[in-house]
Amino acid sequence: MGSRPTTRIFNFSAGPAVLPEEVLAQAASEMLDWHGSGMSVMEMSHRGKEFIGIAAQAEKDLRELLKVPANYKVLFLQGGARLHFAAVPMNLLGGKKAADYIYTGEWSKLAIKEANRFCEVNVAASSEGKNFTFAPEQSTWQLDPKSAYVHYVSNETIGGVEFNWIPDTGKVPLVADASSHFLSRPLDVSKFGLIYAGAQKNAGPAGLVIVIVREDLLGRAMQGTPTVLDYKVQAEADSMSNTPASYAWYIAGLVFQWLKKEGGLAAIEKRNIAKAKLLYDFLDASSFFKNHVRKSDRSRMNIPFTLADPKLDAEFLKGAEARGMVQLKGHRAVGGMRASIYNAMPIEGVKRLVEYMREFEAKRG
Repeated sequence: MGSRPTTRIFNFSAGPAVLPEEVLAQAASEMLDWHGSGMSVMEMSHRGKEFIGIAAQAEKDLRELLKVPANYKVLFLQGGARLHFAAVPMNLLGGKKAADYIYTGEWSKLAIKEANRFCEVNVAASSEGKNFTFAPEQSTWQLDPKSAYVHYVSNETIGGVEFNWIPDTGKVPLVADASSHFLSRPLDVSKFGLIYAGAQKNAGPAGLVIVIVREDLLGRAMQGTPTVLDYKVQAEADSMSNTPASYAWYIAGLVFQWLKKEGGLAAIEKRNIAKAKLLYDFLDASSFFKNHVRKSDRSRMNIPFTLADPKLDAEFLKGAEARGMVQLKGHRAVGGMRASIYNAMPIEGVKRLVEYMREFEAKRG
């Protein structure tokens, strides 16, 4: 890591989120002239050999990072994870009437609401009764073996609940919205029918969605599915049945190269564990700040916390900003604070936050 430009802040935003500085510097140096092509990646035809090379390299690097099995397609699509709340049932129902959903927070709620337009939703497990502060054990799930698929949000960005285990759904395909912890740890892709993730947390700029789908699930799109949302059509067109989010795809490719250079997902996971531990250890020792999530289900990426007196929230945020730390305000749905500490957040950012919280508690606690 080179020395940090003094104008750079520690950005705890949940997304669009902090990107690795090396990646931003490389993109800046390639902005006007990508590799002697005389043009910016933004200006390239997605059909030209330059961009097709960039796209192919990005897919190759992502497959390597996640050890994606050969019988899975990797798609670089658009519309945010939210569009795929609809695209998933459209593509995977395959004539079945119902799908199982696990309800663990704001994002699962939206996924369920959207799926309801296309099929019956069986809420097979829910943590609503305890205010979405845990991930329900699989022994409590009421799965229907006749369901088309089982859907869960593997890291709830807003509530800060992460599944630290992969559910076993037998022959029924498992689907994960992995947006906010995608690429933060190794993942056994072979246990899933489909994984989708908005790029704007850990992989790149907003506008790109990565979909990893098992080949045998393609080709069952329901009648009336728009062509652009048919995963089979997109797979056959190498994600280019329409103009892709080409610049976001390029930046994601640079992030994949950065991850490989940093030692891959096992190495980045170690760092993420260390960063999260630093903040959770402080929260657990504090009588002023609290995290309400069950310890076994705490997210390493999104750490919500509350102050003993919510009247001090504004003062806390103002003080943080004065110390070069922004976007710590919790989501409007839950209030409080939230620190999102994705792959690109350096440990120095977490150290500075903990120091400030210690100081604030001493003054205000």
